[in-house]
Amino acid sequence: MKHKVATGQNIIQWFEQLSPKHLAMDKDPIGLHVGTLNKKVHKVMITLDVLENVVDEAIEKEVDLIIAHHPLLFRPLTQVNPDTEKGRIVQKLIKHDITVYAAHTNLDVAEGGVNDALCEALGVQPEEILVQTKEEKLYKLAVYVPVSHADELREALGNAGAGHIGDYSHCTFHTTGTGCFKPQEGTNPYIGMQGELEQVEEVKLETIVPKQLLSSVLKTMEQAHPYEEVAYDIYPLENKGAKKGLGRIGRLKQPMTLRDFAQHVKMSYDVPALRVVGDLDKKVERIAVLGGDGNKYIHHAKRAGADVLITGDLYFHVAHDAMGIGLNVIDPGHHVEKVMKQVVHDYLQQACNENNVKTEVIVSEANTEPFQFL
Repeated sequence: MKHKVATGQNIIQWFEQLSPKHLAMDKDPIGLHVGTLNKKVHKVMITLDVLENVVDEAIEKEVDLIIAHHPLLFRPLTQVNPDTEKGRIVQKLIKHDITVYAAHTNLDVAEGGVNDALCEALGVQPEEILVQTKEEKLYKLAVYVPVSHADELREALGNAGAGHIGDYSHCTFHTTGTGCFKPQEGTNPYIGMQGELEQVEEVKLETIVPKQLLSSVLKTMEQAHPYEEVAYDIYPLENKGAKKGLGRIGRLKQPMTLRDFAQHVKMSYDVPALRVVGDLDKKVERIAVLGGDGNKYIHHAKRAGADVLITGDLYFHVAHDAMGIGLNVIDPGHHVEKVMKQVVHDYLQQACNENNVKTEVIVSEANTEPFQFL
């Protein structure tokens, strides 16, 4: 079987199934930063940050597309000046036709994204989100289809993401009845003749669809349906959709002291040092994890019943506040979000394999940790 090379659009379309853009926080500068996605991509590199050493690595390895967690252009540039580091980075990217795409808080929020990977590294099974940021808007789709094609359409809708309720997929309900229609001049009916009233035994197939999938599900419905004109209804629902958000909360298999757990975090995240707030001899079991800067969320962790919050960039006075509310905190640094590199690599490599493309996905080896520990 002949393999093809994916385009940038292909790669990002697959990637956004893991990390949809609608999950991002407001004003988070995600998406395309430099270059174009309308080109063939022979090699993709995954990185936490887009620093100059990362760009030099991409040039050396002939990378076409960089996918990063931290946005390169977090604030708008007023100029591209090669006398500055940011200017040199942008100049090198354009000169070597390297595209940069960022997935920031959407990858934090996503199931299987940064925070789930941080939990997995610790052996903590996530039970709930720490900070809710989104709730899916749901719609009911009712479509009328001949009995002969009902099973085929049901399968297509389920494969497109409709009918997911909790851990169940392809959830539908159907009733049978008689559909009536008269094909007019210029039509090419699948069933019936022009100018003659036709009656067909049909199934009314009902299913539930999240808002973000509605457009693609309708497209799938039209492609799988035998009729030239599809009869269907869409109803907004008051049902509560899946909750999405930052951070995760779970439990250890066995309680341990804060001291021992801090050592476990240190080894699991492969960091040379970390900071701890709290009584080192106190037992901890319920764990909150939030990658990046989690200073704003110590009270969320406390209200959720967490014994300890793992997060980065802890401020001095926030540490005092955590002590005051009796919350233990472990700060292993911001750079532990590097776990996303292998997660995204594995996901995209599998997508390339499943779509029979020979685009190569690699992980950046450049060090972007700014701190040294002496």
